[in-house]
Amino acid sequence: MGGVVSVQFGSALAVNLMDRTSALGVVAIRLVVAAALLLVVCRPRLRGHSRADWGTVVAFAATLAGMNGLFYQAADRMPLGPAVTLEVLGPLALSVFSSRRLVSVLWAGLALAGVFLLGGGDFSGLDPVGAAFALGAGAMWAGYIVFSARTGRRFPQADGLAIAMALAALLVLPLGVGSAGGELLDPVTVGLGAGVAVLSSVLPYTLELIALRTLPASAFSILMSLEPAVAALAGFLILHQTLGAAQAAAIGLVVAASMGAVRTQVGAVRATKEPELG
Repeated sequence: MGGVVSVQFGSALAVNLMDRTSALGVVAIRLVVAAALLLVVCRPRLRGHSRADWGTVVAFAATLAGMNGLFYQAADRMPLGPAVTLEVLGPLALSVFSSRRLVSVLWAGLALAGVFLLGGGDFSGLDPVGAAFALGAGAMWAGYIVFSARTGRRFPQADGLAIAMALAALLVLPLGVGSAGGELLDPVTVGLGAGVAVLSSVLPYTLELIALRTLPASAFSILMSLEPAVAALAGFLILHQTLGAAQAAAIGLVVAASMGAVRTQVGAVRATKEPELG
C-alpha cells in the first residue's frame, strides 16, 4: 500500500510540475534521476549477457518509456483518477485473457460498464486525446508486466531494472529536451522532478520488492488493483480534482473487476497444479 500511495501521489506532484514544464519534460527528469539512482545502487554488470538477454531488456525499457510517456500525456489532459482507471484496463485485459475462464467474461463486462460510466454514457465527458493516451499507457503497462518478469529471470537482483531504466531515460530524454528545452535546467524544476522520481519510481519499486518477499503474488496484485481509487484520492487532495457520483462508481467497478480477474487467474493456476500435487 505504501508503494501504491507513493506512486499515485508522485503522479499528482508530476501534474503540478507540468505547469512549469511539459509532460514529456517531467517524464525525462523522472526517468533520468531514477536511472541515475538505480545505477549507483545496483551497479549492474553489463558483460556476460546473451543477445536474447539484451533483446528482452530493450523491450522492457521501451515499454517502461512508453508507459510513463503516454500516461503523463493523459494526466496532463484529464483528472488523475479517470486516467489511471483507463490505464489499468491494460493489466486487466492481460489477466482476463490469460485466465481463459468463462467467469473472466464477467470481469471484462464489469470493467466495460465502468468505462461506460466513466465516459458519461457517450464519452463526451472525457478528453478523447487524453483517453487515447491513457489506453495506450495501459497497453504499455501490460507489456511492462510481461517483459519485467522476463527481465527478472534473465538478470540477477535488480540489474535488469537498472539497465532498463537507463535505456528508457535515453529513449525519452531527446523528446523531453525537444518539448521543454531550457526549462529542464531550471533548479526548481529539476528538484521537483527528482521528487517525482523518488515518489513514482525509486520508492515504490523498493517497497514492492520488499513486499513481494513476504506477500503472495495474488495478494500483491489485488492491492495493486486499488491504484485507480488511490489516484482519485491523490487527485482530490493534491490537485483539487473532484469526481461525480457516476465517475466514482465507474472507478469502483474497474477496481472490482481487477480484483475479480486476479482471483480468477490465481484459481486457474491452483487448479492446474492440484493434479500434479495429487
